[in-house]
Amino acid sequence: MRIGEISRLTGIGARMLRYYEDEGLLAPERRSNGYREYSDSDAARVRTIRDLRAAGVPTRFIRIVLDRQDSPDSWSERCDEILAGMVREQIAELESRIDCLTTSKRALARFVREQAPAASR
Repeated sequence: MRIGEISRLTGIGARMLRYYEDEGLLAPERRSNGYREYSDSDAARVRTIRDLRAAGVPTRFIRIVLDRQDSPDSWSERCDEILAGMVREQIAELESRIDCLTTSKRALARFVREQAPAASR
């Protein structure tokens, strides 16, 4: 399938698909005319990238996850330990962001509660 088709199928724009390719996350085949040709496995990979990005996972980490999926036999226990450490760091970062957002949410809710009586006068 061509870039427009995979874009419609995955909900990821053509520009972002090209970015994924530039970052080494995606490697579609090329036709003789230079057009990209995406397979069903490319579409599955794009969905994985999309879901990880939506969760706030950085591109450098996504590359490692994809490499692990692509070549499980070439990974050692040490590689898995490094990956697990990176996952723990990512989880800690997400928890910190959640704490920050929760604090902001509470502050905004308090503001609305305190301003509501004044606004109804």
